[in-house]
Amino acid sequence: MYNLKKGNRGKAVFQHKFLRHNLMLEAVCPGLFMEKKGTYWDVPLSMSVDLNSAFSSIVNYHLCLQHNSGQPKHFGCNYTSEVPMSLLPGLCAKAAISFKKHIEFWRKKEGMLKLVQPYDVFLSNPQICGVGIIGAVTSLSLGENSMRFSVRERLQTCNSSELCFHKNKFALFCDLFATVSFKAQFGNFQRLFLDLTKFDACLEFPSGSKFVSGAASLVSNYYYSQKPDATAIHAICPNVRVSLQQQVVGPISFRFDSGILLDSNDNCYSARLDDSVFAIDWALKVLGSAKASLWFSPKRQEGMVELRFFES
Repeated sequence: MYNLKKGNRGKAVFQHKFLRHNLMLEAVCPGLFMEKKGTYWDVPLSMSVDLNSAFSSIVNYHLCLQHNSGQPKHFGCNYTSEVPMSLLPGLCAKAAISFKKHIEFWRKKEGMLKLVQPYDVFLSNPQICGVGIIGAVTSLSLGENSMRFSVRERLQTCNSSELCFHKNKFALFCDLFATVSFKAQFGNFQRLFLDLTKFDACLEFPSGSKFVSGAASLVSNYYYSQKPDATAIHAICPNVRVSLQQQVVGPISFRFDSGILLDSNDNCYSARLDDSVFAIDWALKVLGSAKASLWFSPKRQEGMVELRFFES
């Protein structure tokens, strides 16, 4: 286990805002990263250059260059999982471009109390809206981290879409992605009781090639009257994340966040909650849009108190 008394963490960050871009240079030693399973990893040295479009428009892009040095080590007591390939030493360059469409289904413009400041100004507009994003990403890896494109699951995807090239310690990967999100909010967050109910849902399709390959497999199974392949069904299912927030009294509200996974057992499919987070939020009315958040994750067995600003 990492001993905080014997080791120190160093971090240097440089940020600059251009007219239409944001630039960030970052170096951490060691860098702390968390994988999807909730395991933390220490990378001896991680440096990155990040450039993204700052203006809000239909088209957005993101460029990133990251270099890792040294072998990753576990932070904590979980020594059963393998080292994430993306954290291995090497250089990785990524470029992504996306197209976004916002649709507003309903918005309530009346009903706010006059001369009464909301507990959070960003949560004072009842509305129902949705956002759709579709984009493409290209990744080039040089070094040990390029091996993440040669694992068995990735090879199956690459062979089906012919968007992946890997040789020695060099890898080039291209793919599509899409996200669909939905938000419904009721209440102006002004009154003392039950004046805020907010629901968010997000569906992520992280790999277009994997989705197409899975859909083609299901069509083939249906055409030949075969049983659907469980792997293909999982390939077309998006990553789902939901969030529910409910005001309890005054500035205090309860929030529940969770992912939804599809389980298969003997050709029977069921959904279950994954990586749930329970939180109590205290809106800091004097700051306009800020809150103190106390949250706990049963899966990761960790909790934290955070001060958050400008969350909608």
